[in-house]
Amino acid sequence: MFKRNMLSKVFGIFFSLALITGAAAIAEAEVIKVGSLNDMTGATSDVGKDYALGIAEAIHYINDNGGVNGKQIKLYQFDYGYRVPEALTKYKLFQRLKCVAVLGWGTGDTEALSPTVTKDQMPYVSASYSAHLTNPAKTPYNLFAATDYSSNARAAITAWFDEKWPNHKDYGKRKPRFVCSYMFASPYSSAPIKAVKDQAQLLGFEVGEDQDVSLFAIDTKSQILAMKKFAPDLVWHGNTTMSVASTLRDAYSLGLGADHIINNWGIDENLPRLAGEAANGAMGAAVCAFYGEDQPLMKEVVAYGKKYNPGVPMEKRTVRAIQGWSNALALWEALKRADKAGDLSGESILKNGFETMEGFELGLGGAPLSYKANDHRISGKIPIYEVVGGKIVLLKVVDLKSRWPDKWEKEWLGW
Repeated sequence: MFKRNMLSKVFGIFFSLALITGAAAIAEAEVIKVGSLNDMTGATSDVGKDYALGIAEAIHYINDNGGVNGKQIKLYQFDYGYRVPEALTKYKLFQRLKCVAVLGWGTGDTEALSPTVTKDQMPYVSASYSAHLTNPAKTPYNLFAATDYSSNARAAITAWFDEKWPNHKDYGKRKPRFVCSYMFASPYSSAPIKAVKDQAQLLGFEVGEDQDVSLFAIDTKSQILAMKKFAPDLVWHGNTTMSVASTLRDAYSLGLGADHIINNWGIDENLPRLAGEAANGAMGAAVCAFYGEDQPLMKEVVAYGKKYNPGVPMEKRTVRAIQGWSNALALWEALKRADKAGDLSGESILKNGFETMEGFELGLGGAPLSYKANDHRISGKIPIYEVVGGKIVLLKVVDLKSRWPDKWEKEWLGW
């Protein structure tokens, strides 16, 4: 983690840059206002800080590359500390400022705001990838440039079942055993639980008792000892990186003997740094490329990171920044399409913007974007990665849509 004095300097510069993006140019041109809610001090700040930096850097890039058909974006970016009431207050501010869209963050606040943004027709591009937000019949104005948590969890347990279970000494003798480790009270952590257990049942697992692990956890020995009584072959982790790293370390030291699959906010470049040998073999979904990988636009991402946040060493940057860039770039494309149609209302941004994308290549290693009027899941293909020798490498791509076409089309949307 960054030292406190470095963080103060970095985010002091960060807010000055992010809140007044390209001030001189904006003063002379028509502006499009966008709000941004981020967690830089709360329960998910371990992954939220770099995401927030990515958002601000991406807006600089967008404005330097023509903005929205010549119109500059003015970003209003706030740290709401992962507090739902604060998010609701800031959303009202975005309305008063006449923002045309919001770049949101957490699942709790995003789901709490969903009925409001639907009523207001406010496009809300969130870092919450909850599958609950993918059904436009219920949440039409919630979008994200990523595969959803439930699809990611289904794919991860399927990848383990395909690639790891056949090599187990008990393969063919019994059912594989499975448990979930996550913070029960966290809407993010619990969002895909129904889906992951459904997938476990579909594949023939024996499912044990869930373990309640805080997002702030630094000691999870009691939960690991409870797991040991069940002797799982596989554990699914639904928390963010720091908590997951603590759980992996305790599982390793107490000899749990299970493999681990992790939701996408729990696996990043910091996981092997924090968990060491305990992270080896851990698997999880990623929704885009890792920082610095050879992918389209990555050179620009790195260049803008060095330019606007030089106090943050490049070796400290993570996939979280790429996730921020991906959501910002998806919104940019929707804004350009809506503006070209002559209408930057929320309905136009949705209908003339997002829902006209069909296989749109965003770059940065993410799936091509397709938003249908009846389905906002961008893809059924989920890449699953594995930590090998401290590095995160691609294991396989699980195509849920092709493998279970009827369930994908008729059952799994929205949960």
